[in-house]
Parts: sequence; structure tokens; C-alpha cells
Amino acid sequence: MPYDPLIVQPMREELTRHGFEELRTIEEVDTAMKKQGTSLLVINSVCGCAAGSARPGVVRSLENEVKPDNLFTVFAGQDIDATNRVREYLNQPPSSPSVAILKDGQLVGFLPRHNIEGASPDMIASALTRAYDQICMSV
Repeated sequence: MPYDPLIVQPMREELTRHGFEELRTIEEVDTAMKKQGTSLLVINSVCGCAAGSARPGVVRSLENEVKPDNLFTVFAGQDIDATNRVREYLNQPPSSPSVAILKDGQLVGFLPRHNIEGASPDMIASALTRAYDQICMSV
């Protein structure tokens, strides 16, 4: 059963107000996965590590001069069909929150929940900015 939309809305807005496009349907996921260039995809979650580390770290990473061309997010536990479709594309075990970096629709970097738990927002931002500097500059 999906989470209550009223509870989840502030968690969604933490990313959308920073330019992330929400993927709520299978069709939106399919369209996003066809985007050229580099994409950052956040599988958002209600858990404490999403609130305390993942979302703040992801947002902080966007202060880097080099960043992905596209920003997407899907919400695990609410946008169930869209989340399942994203996981098909990523071909990774279910993990939320998690962060994926794609290049021309192909997965080139993945930060799963077990690397987010216990990490500070600065640690997450640093890991992501290092990846942006390598992946996004090589486009």
C-alpha cells in the first residue's frame, strides 16, 4: 500500500524545488531513460537516511560546477509502478534511497542505500561530485 501523499509531499519537494523532474508513471520513466547526456536519478524514500543524508547530499552535490544534464526522481513506496520500472532499467537490487548516474540511458554509477546509511550529506555530495567530474566531463 502506498504512503499517504500528504506525508510524502514535503519529501518530494525537497528535490523538485531544486530542479528534479518527478517520474510517477511507467511512461514517464521510459521517456526519461531515453534522454541523451548524463542523468542523475534519485530513488527517494521516507526513511531517515533519505531525510538526513541522501536528499541533503544530493542537493549539495548540485552546487558543483559540473553536474548532470538531467535530474530525475521517483518515490519508492508511493510511485510503485514507476519505481519498479526504474529498477528494471538499473538492473540493481531494490535499494531506497539510492542514487544512479546514467549516461545516454545507461547506468554508469550507483550509490545504494548501504553506502548512504551512516554517511553524512557532505560525504554523499563529495562522492557524487567526484562522479560528476569524471562522468559528466567525458560527454
